[in-house]
Parts: sequence; C-alpha cells; structure tokens
Amino acid sequence: MAENGAATHFLDMIRGPRDVKHLNKRQLLHLSDEIRKRIVDVTAQNGGHLGAGLGTVELTIALHYIFDSPLDKIVWDTGHQAYPHKLLTGRNKDFHTLRKFRGIGPFLKRAESEHDHFGAGHASTSISAALGMAKARDIMGKNHHVIAVIGDGSLTGGMAFEALNNAGASKTRIIVILNDNKMSISPNVGALSNYLAGLVADPRYHEKKQKLEHLLKVMPMVGEMAAGAAHTLEENLRAMVSTGMLFKELGFNYYGPIDGHNLDDLVAALRNVRQIDGPVLLHIKTQKGQGLDDPDKVAEAYHAAKPKGAKPGNAEPPKYQDVFADTLIALAKDDPRIVGITAAMPSGTGIDKFQQAFSQRTFDVGIAEQHAVTFAAGLAAEGLKPVCAIYSTFLQRAFDQIIHDVCIQNLGVIFALDRAGLVGEDGPTHHGAFDLSYLRLIPNMTVMVPKDEQELADMLATAVAHNGPIALRYPRGSGLGVARRKPMALAIGKAEVIRRGMDLAFVGVGPLIALAEAAAHELKKEGISAAVINARFVKPLDSATILSFADKVKGIITLEENTCRAGFHSAVLELLAEHKMLVPCQALALPDAFVEHGDMRSLYHAVGFSVGSIVDKAREMMK
Repeated sequence: MAENGAATHFLDMIRGPRDVKHLNKRQLLHLSDEIRKRIVDVTAQNGGHLGAGLGTVELTIALHYIFDSPLDKIVWDTGHQAYPHKLLTGRNKDFHTLRKFRGIGPFLKRAESEHDHFGAGHASTSISAALGMAKARDIMGKNHHVIAVIGDGSLTGGMAFEALNNAGASKTRIIVILNDNKMSISPNVGALSNYLAGLVADPRYHEKKQKLEHLLKVMPMVGEMAAGAAHTLEENLRAMVSTGMLFKELGFNYYGPIDGHNLDDLVAALRNVRQIDGPVLLHIKTQKGQGLDDPDKVAEAYHAAKPKGAKPGNAEPPKYQDVFADTLIALAKDDPRIVGITAAMPSGTGIDKFQQAFSQRTFDVGIAEQHAVTFAAGLAAEGLKPVCAIYSTFLQRAFDQIIHDVCIQNLGVIFALDRAGLVGEDGPTHHGAFDLSYLRLIPNMTVMVPKDEQELADMLATAVAHNGPIALRYPRGSGLGVARRKPMALAIGKAEVIRRGMDLAFVGVGPLIALAEAAAHELKKEGISAAVINARFVKPLDSATILSFADKVKGIITLEENTCRAGFHSAVLELLAEHKMLVPCQALALPDAFVEHGDMRSLYHAVGFSVGSIVDKAREMMK
C-alpha cells in the first residue's frame, strides 16, 4: 500500500525496470491502472503535470519491458511525460514527496536517478541530446540503444526539427518516439495539412476538377471510376502527411501511427524498431489525461494540476498575470498598435484573456521563443507595439534575438517577463533567476521591476509610451493586495523613496521591497534609522537618488529576486565604483547556485528572504 492510500500491489513490487520484464500481460495491465491511480493521487495532493504522464503509462511500461535501462538510454522531452518513468525506476516509495522541498523533483534529473539520462524542463531538447548520446556510443564502440520521447507540444520548437534534420542526415542509429496526443504535433502537421486544404479549397482547383469530372463521366467505359481519380489523388496527397512522409524525407524510417495505449502493439513495435540500423521514428497516438472521467477536457487544465488545498483565486489579491492581462486590454482599447504575443503559454501569461478581447491582435507562435522575439521585432519595425509575454526562464532561449533583432535596431518591443524570481515546485529549470543579469547588459534596453500589482500596471503603461526595447518582470502568484487606480506612465529611470533614514539604506526592486519596509520598521525599534528606496529601474538606474543616500549612510543593502551575479546589486556596485564611493554594500539576492524545487515558504527561508534575515544583515553592517 503506497502513501496516501492508493492500492498499488504490482507497483509496490517494482524496484526497478528489470522487475517490469517479469510480469505477464494481465499483470502489466493491472500495473498500468495502478500507475495512473498513483499519479492522480499524488498530483491531487502536490500539484504537478498530470495529463501528459497519464497518457504515457503504457508507453513507459513497454519501453522498460523491451529496453534495458540504464544501459539503454531513454531521453524524455521536458519530463512532463515522465511520472510513470519515475515510478518504474525505484521512486514509487518516495513519490508522495513529488515537487516538495527536498523531495522527488518535478522533472528528470541526472543526480536523482541513474535512469534519468538527461535532465530537462524546457521543451524540444530530447532529440538533440539523444543524438549526441548515440554519436558518443558509436565513437566509443558501444552498442546500446538510445531513445528520445518527444511530444506534448515539444515538436513545435525549431530545435526539434534541427535535430531531426541532423539525425536523418547522419544515419545514426537512434529511435525517436513521437507521442502524438493531439496537443503536440497538430500545430506542425496541421500547417502542412492546411497547405493541402488550401490547395483543394482554391476556386481554380474546383473549377478544373468539375470540368475533369464532367469530361470523364461522358466518356464511354470510364464513367464513375475515373471520375473519382481527382478525389483519390487529393486523398493520397493528404496521406503523404499523415503517414510520415515528412519524416521519411528527413531520412527517418517511419513507423505508425499506432495506438499508444495498446500494450501488445507497443511491445511489438518497439521490439521491431530496435532491430533497425539507422534513425527510426515511431509515431504513437495517445490521449492526454487517459484514465480520467473526461480526458477530452484535460488540455491546459490537466497540464499542470494545482495542489489540493490551493485557495481559490477570488479569496486572494489578483494574480500578477491577471493584472497584466487586464491592464493590457485596457491600454489596447485606446491604442490600436498594441498586439499580444505568447509562445504556447496563453493561459499561463494571461494572453488568453487578451485574445478574447482582441483575437486579431493576438499571436500564439507555439514553443518558439526565438521566433516570437524576431516576429515581434518585425511587427515593431512596421510601427506596432508588440508585447511579448514569456516566462522569464523561457526568454533565455531568445537571448541572441533580443540583441540582434531588437536592441541593435532599437525597436519598440515590450517584454513582459512572467514567473520572474523563484517559482516554487517547478524548480531550477523554471526559476526566473537570471533575467535582470542578461537583460541589463544589452545596450538600448530598459529594465523595470514592479514592487506590487499597481506598479506593474504603471510599468506596462510606461512600456507602451516608451520608444525602444523595454522589459518588465514580475513574479508568479498573487499580488500584495494594494489599492488600485488607473495606470499612469512613470518617469524612466526615476526611483521612489519610500522611507528616509540616516544609518543605512535598503535599495531594491520588486516585491522584496515590502520585506525591506518591514525590516526598517523593526530596526527603528533598535534605534537604527533605515531608508527604503524602491529603485523601480534596474536600467537605467536613478543614479542621483542612490548616490545621495550613499553619501550619507554607513551601508547599503540591495534587494532583488535574481542571482547575486551581474544583476541589480552589480549595477549599484558599478555606480558606486564609478563615483569612488567607498560605502559598504551587501546583497540580498539569490545565491550563485541553482535553487532547488519546493514550496515558496521553504525556498524563501533557504535563500534568506525574510524580515529576520534582513534585520540580521543590517545589524552586522552597523557593528
């Protein structure tokens, strides 16, 4: 019996992949049911990516039944699909700690298991990594199998097609399994299908087709049989897409599609493709959320399930993403130049709300952040005001495009960076820990950080009024519950002095300002006078305000929910050095390390984001 009460008789017998091979067909079917129950039970308590994992249960069982991990390498794209893999590779006993602080990780992690051959939280990396592993195998004279499992939207990323092209041309022995759950390949194959649909929808096509059919019908002996020739040709063209012609042209041996929930078919297919010398693509059809009462409704709702006990949204202050969306909609009503862009995260960023209001001014480009940024640059070049709403961690993938396509040309692209700072249970692949560092170094870029939801609205208005590249970053979750008013543009590079003090100065950006205010209040009880300055802008800094306080106080403490390297703290140090100011300056920031996953309270405690930690740091500085 597993934790949380789910009966898992066969699953409890599994200590590793080898145990799967000893089960018969009936037992494997029972095992698949138990895996689903276990995943549903734990994600109901802890949250997590429910839908994709439920769709890969039979595939995972078949993979471990046929292949020999860890000798054979199985690379899962993003890890959303890999909960069954975790359960079959010795982690069932601890699975109840999924996504918890110091528990089982949300994605695959090489340090967590010898069966996690490549870690990933960002999409579209699996084929590239697997191809590298396969090439390494060949160079070292080994003979094991390398399998990449990709799906759940990952094939919309250009990197996946770059890898397919390279793998097909190299003729390397590699198996790619395309998990087609109607939410992954459909945007790609859909584009090709739309092209064919466009051909047969062309009025000229129908005119010629009708003339041909009329001619064939009046010809003796040929009649109705020949009249269907054009229709047959049309269907054959469609079949070229649906039967993998694209992958064959890329150099792959294509097999499928097959039912991804039929264990017999999966085992037979995997047994066959492992014998093939060269690149193989096995196309399987699965149902995201398989086993739930209504899997057709899973989509984004079951992509990332919320933990049990999560408070309803109307019981809390508005989420930052909702404040962003509502403000953008209000601004767009008065400014027809504003358009919204998302890279496959419409609901996560709030762009879905904008789309409901302005469907013709909204663009979801798929998992394609590089394209999103350059696409936005093209829109800006023609005078529009594109707003790229992208998670901080995912914008890292478009660093070159930000520099080359936006900032060098000084184009007015607005970057709205959601999930900035720590994001909790999704861990180091999803923490937005580096954006202040990688954005502030780029010429022409303006970087803003709101301290609360009202300031987010003001900064969005500021961005729309600004001419040139500009970014604002804001955290996951709810705001602080401050009073709201109509947004107004802020003066670029002007800080807000919240509290004056003579002993030390807290200078920071973002919601940590609230902690600084609370710390200043506590320090006052001890006779320490602390100023609190909301810098608002990481670039350009309000040099005059910061220097005026640096000239008076005994020390400065900077605050930012960003790495301590090259971010806001570094900007302040550079300013002080340029003006030969020798005032001590310490940082309250994320460490120079990858912060693990866990609940926000535990993570904040681990990195020292608390009033007590700030007060202690101030006391030390005053000694």
